[in-house]
This record gives sequence, C-alpha cells and structure tokens, in this order.
Amino acid sequence: MRRVWVRELAGWFGALSLALLTAAQVASSARSELLFRDGDSLIVALFARSFLSGEPLNWAMSSVLFLPESAVFSGLDLLVPLDVNGLLAVNAVINMLAFYGALRLVAGRRKDGGAPVAWALLGLAVFCTIAVTELSASRDALELASLQLTTTYYSATVIAVVLSVGLVRRALDRESMSLGLPIALGATAALSTLSNPLYAAWATVPIAVLLAILTIRSRQRFRLALLLGVLLGGTALGILGRIPFRAWIANTGAGYVQPERWAESLGYYGGLVADRLSTPGGVFGCLIVLALLVLAVVRTTRAVSEGSRFVAAISWLTPVLVVIGAIALGTHAARYLQPVAFAPVLALVALPRAGWMPFRPRSLLAAVAAVLLAIGGILSIPRLAAAAEAGDPDLTCVTDWVGASGRTGAGQFWTVRLPKLHLDDPAQLVQVDHELRGYAWLVNRDDFGVGEVTFLVEDAQSIPWNLPAPAIPDEVIDCGRYRILDLGDTALPLGPQRS
Repeated sequence: MRRVWVRELAGWFGALSLALLTAAQVASSARSELLFRDGDSLIVALFARSFLSGEPLNWAMSSVLFLPESAVFSGLDLLVPLDVNGLLAVNAVINMLAFYGALRLVAGRRKDGGAPVAWALLGLAVFCTIAVTELSASRDALELASLQLTTTYYSATVIAVVLSVGLVRRALDRESMSLGLPIALGATAALSTLSNPLYAAWATVPIAVLLAILTIRSRQRFRLALLLGVLLGGTALGILGRIPFRAWIANTGAGYVQPERWAESLGYYGGLVADRLSTPGGVFGCLIVLALLVLAVVRTTRAVSEGSRFVAAISWLTPVLVVIGAIALGTHAARYLQPVAFAPVLALVALPRAGWMPFRPRSLLAAVAAVLLAIGGILSIPRLAAAAEAGDPDLTCVTDWVGASGRTGAGQFWTVRLPKLHLDDPAQLVQVDHELRGYAWLVNRDDFGVGEVTFLVEDAQSIPWNLPAPAIPDEVIDCGRYRILDLGDTALPLGPQRS
C-alpha cells in the first residue's frame, strides 16, 4: 500500500513539473495574449471579481456559464495573494494538473503488469508537447491544446469529458459495479451541461453512440444500458438546470447552428489546417495527433477488455464525430474542435501495460526522468512568474488615469475589457459599441446603470465612433496603444443595450 501511494504521489509531482514547464513556455510566447490579455479570455476573472465584490450579479453571458472555472478562480483569488495575471498563471497550472488527474482516472486501477501512473504521465507529456508547439496569438488558430491553459476556452468541459470516459471505463472494468460510478457520471454530465452545453456534443453523443454499439455485442448489457441511461439523464438534467439562469444567457447558441453553410465551414476549417501545417511546430503537432489516432485504431482492435476497448475507441471516435458535426452544423470556431487535441491522447492510457523492459532498468529510467522533470519544473517557476509580471506601461497609463479621474468612461469590447479587469473599480469603464449603446455581452448589465460617460478609451481594434451627439474632447491622453478622449464636462448618454 505504501508503494502505491509513493507511486501516485510521484505521478502528481511529475504532472506538476510538466504543467509548470508548459505554462511557462506558452506564457513566454505570443500565445500569452490568450492567457493574460485577450478580451474573451478575461470573462472568468471579471465574473469572479464581480462575484467576490458582492455586487448584484446581473450578468449577460454567452451560452457558456463558466461555473466550475469561476469557482476555481474565485477560490484562488481568496486564497492566493497574487495579482490578476499571477492568478491566471496559477490557474493555467491547475488546469493541466486537473487534466492529468482525469487521465489517471481513465488509465484505470493498477493490475499485474500494468503501469497506469506512468502511462497517464506520458499522456500528459504528449498533450503538453502539442501545446508548446502552439505559438500564435490568435484565438482562431487551430492550436487547441494550449487553450487548456486558459480559464475561458472550455477547460472545465475538457476535464469533464475525460472524467466521463474514465468513469465509464472504471465501471466496465470492475466485476461488480458500485452505484457510486453511475452517480458520479450522472453528476458530471449534469453539472457540465449546465455550465456548457458543448459537453453534450463532446461527451454525451460519442459516449452514447459507443455504449449503444457495445450494448449490442457485450455480455454486460445491463451495465452498459445503465451507464447510457445515466449519461443521457444527467445531460437532460443539466439542460433543464439552465432554465433558472436564462436571464444570464444572452445567446443560447442556436444562432451558431447554420447547416446550410456547411461548405463554408469545411473551407474555413480546411484553411485552419493549412495554416497549422505552415510552420515546423504545427507539422510536428499534427503528426503527433495523427500517430495517436493510428494508435487508437490499433488498440481498439487489440483490446483485451471491455474497458480498454471503450477507451481506445472513444479516443478516435470523438474527434471524428466532433469534426463531422462542426462542419455539418456550419460552425466557424476553432475552439469547437478541441477534442481533436485531447481525445487522441486517451489512446495512450487505453492499455497501460508496464512494457517489456525489466524492472531494474525501468526503475532507473523512471528515476532519471523524475529528476529531469523536477529540475525543469523548478526552473520554469521564475520564467512563468516573469511572464505574468511583465510590465504593460500602456495599460498602466490607462488604469492610473481612469482611477485618478473618479469618473466613468466607455470603450468597445476588444479595447475595454483588459483595462476594466485591472481597475480597482471595474465599473468605471462601461462596455459599449461604436454607437455608444450598452454592449451587454460577457459583462455585468448593472454597469449600464450609470447612464452617461465623460471619456472614451480607444485603440487600433476600436471601430470609428458614431456618437449620438457631437463630442469634441477637451484633451486626448496618449497611452501608447490606447488613447483616452477626455470630454471634460460633456456627458454622453448611453444608448439602449444590445448583445
């Protein structure tokens, strides 16, 4: 028993080192834009600050509520004495650790000749390798593994999908299934669907299809049917659970479904693949994914148990179904294809055998790898801290001026969200469109109660203003990439809200 705990603890320490290495590398690249500064990426931090401040929560969210992500970030904000960027960096490491924990669940219990900890750690290492090949600042690039480091791009949903696969695998591997596993599966499905309906596409559909196929052929028909029913029931409960939050949901996501545009969608995603293959790192990352998919198919045919066959099959079936579904529905967002990056990794933990190497050389190799990982993780801490603490004088210029003014101003979505997050009082900046209408999207609607603003913040991403009344600024404050148009005593009324 003691050896088991030592092995498991070593796995978690190895995962921590890999998480630190990956977060430091991504945060030191242009991809750091998504971690620390992107307008979309800041929703969880903005919401968590709003929640902890005790102000009324009259939020306009997308179809995603970000409930688990917000709970984690709020907990960090309460417990860890760091600024916002520091918390985002720590959250990135936690997301990767959670991914390892989910992989460890999928790898199953240790049996004779098995090495689930080592294979789970290898799976994380491969996933991290894909992530560090992703170097662009674009949220629309087909660089999907590094999105797991963000608080926004469905990190909790990714973990929930892998957890669901692990729970089904554990249920299939046991001779007698306890009720705890189906209950945990149903709860995961319900909470995940409540927070993000995309769970139904990434987990419920592929797992349900596979369970239905296995039910026809397997001797464990009752167990498979029970798991299928619990998964579908949990997903349905999650959808119903969204009803009390309907006032928060500014967009149900139905508008994203445009099946008549499937040809455009195919061209769009094809272009993303071409862009990804235009760099050596992109080619290497794609080759890793392709190799994992081949391994998944091979392991599906060679599986020796129901549980291992299920994991191997789901690791290639999920990306296939998700890609086909995304194109058939006419979607145009790279983030919807994240299962292409994480699901094939499950092939590595489908059959977690110890391998052919004798015990002593294997132990020596493991010890050397552990030392190298520990050194790499320790050296990555200051690098990650430096990336999180990197100065932004333009941003500081804006927040200092706005804070000292004691007044309320406005800016457009992509411009205003970063300064808004870093203000002591985020309500001093109101999110508007170019016609000064309140832009109720991923923001607290209570901000619009101020009714009028006396300065505007703009940058290169801002659409030229079309103001309801002439407004000549008394002064233009140059803050590098930002400009503040100070209207002095002139107050501009906010228009009606839109989303």
